[in-house]
Amino acid sequence: MFQFFEKARPVVEDRGPGWFSAARPLPPEVRLGTVDTLLVARRNLLAIWPASAYRVSVDDIRLLGRQLVLVNSPDGVKHVLATRNDNYERKSPQMRRALEHLIGDGLFISDGETWRSRRPLVADIVHKSRVPVFGETMEAVTLAMAERWARRGGEAFDVLVEMAELTAEIIARTVFGNDLGAEAAHEVIEGFTRYQAGVDSLNIPYFLGFDEGLPILRGPGLRKAAARVDRVIRRVIDDHVAGRGDDKSMIELLVRRQKKNPELGLDVSALSNEAATIFMAGHETTAATLTWAWYLVANAPWVEEAVLAEIERVCGARPPTVADVAELDWCRAVIEETLRLYPPVPILARQAREADSFAGVEVAPASLAVVVPWLLHRCAELWETPDRFMPERFLGSQRPAPYTYIPFAAGPRICPGLAFGLTEAILCFAILIQRFRVRVVEGRAVEPVCRLTLRPKGGLPVVAAARR
Repeated sequence: MFQFFEKARPVVEDRGPGWFSAARPLPPEVRLGTVDTLLVARRNLLAIWPASAYRVSVDDIRLLGRQLVLVNSPDGVKHVLATRNDNYERKSPQMRRALEHLIGDGLFISDGETWRSRRPLVADIVHKSRVPVFGETMEAVTLAMAERWARRGGEAFDVLVEMAELTAEIIARTVFGNDLGAEAAHEVIEGFTRYQAGVDSLNIPYFLGFDEGLPILRGPGLRKAAARVDRVIRRVIDDHVAGRGDDKSMIELLVRRQKKNPELGLDVSALSNEAATIFMAGHETTAATLTWAWYLVANAPWVEEAVLAEIERVCGARPPTVADVAELDWCRAVIEETLRLYPPVPILARQAREADSFAGVEVAPASLAVVVPWLLHRCAELWETPDRFMPERFLGSQRPAPYTYIPFAAGPRICPGLAFGLTEAILCFAILIQRFRVRVVEGRAVEPVCRLTLRPKGGLPVVAAARR
């Protein structure tokens, strides 16, 4: 065990003129035993995968008697997430149990009729056609952050915290309306952060034979974190139902749909769950993506030069706007390459409803099909120099082959907020990089760690220097 943890420390590959390889845990040379896998997984779900897992394959694995099928081939991914989505619709018991006390039966972990009835509704609320309406909020909030950064001088700060505040404010205004308030927004951010830090996402009882896992133990800290989030969201829902909500917010749209279509079953509790789901997904994943983008660009000045040249060509001296996003190809490529190297949700696990057979593997009912974007995106058979930060992969007409690039999942359960989140990340990145040169504090070791989402361990301290 000691030897493994020594080997598992993060490494940054060699760097040279014109290239940079992104930090990742150095994988063990052989597959870990059951006890080691469980112990290491509690610390970092990325560190359990041996070198042999970073290849195109579909493997049958046993963990405490439970069958896990590691699906790491485009055809296998298509089978699980699209072709036989009906059989692999359910999120893993670990994910459902970890989040049920926070988002209830929200869309992210629901399935069956609940998911089918609510998915079109939520997808319409965050549809790409609504992005221009929300774009003004993205611009205003990011420009306000730029003003605060300008007053910092050379002071170091944790850019993960800053990006969380930025995306939380954006999602708070677009989901809840302008009347949420800074104090309430902070309560939600802090509640989500503390919940993720305290929850156990492994659920050992599932691997011991309980097909649905068992409810997680909720200590005082976890209960308090969930309650902080619930109080704020419930209050906002009550205001909207009573007609006191912002008429441009996503929640107001949900309330209107509920009043027009009561058969949807979106009572106050369901509205609260969907609001919490949208907030969690929209805040956490985009914040993580932006944080990793700053880390990567800080180590690739040639990419930064290309990005700045593009922004100057498209925008001149004015700040980028949502209308410019379609022309900011380098900014988009940076975000998409960041999502390849550091997918916010790096493990997508689905529980088999019934027996199945594919890629030579017999899948038993209640087994877990595990699709790991972290592995898929770093397969040398699918990506040239996969650890290298190379946004050029996404420029022009170049697009990854189907089912090789899945940062937002794929198939019917692809993230409904994809267009919103991608536009938000590109626009926020463009506005801030136009004004600031962001560099990681010298000597800082960067370790990617995953519990529920993928974050740099201990945050990412940076210094932002004004360009003008």
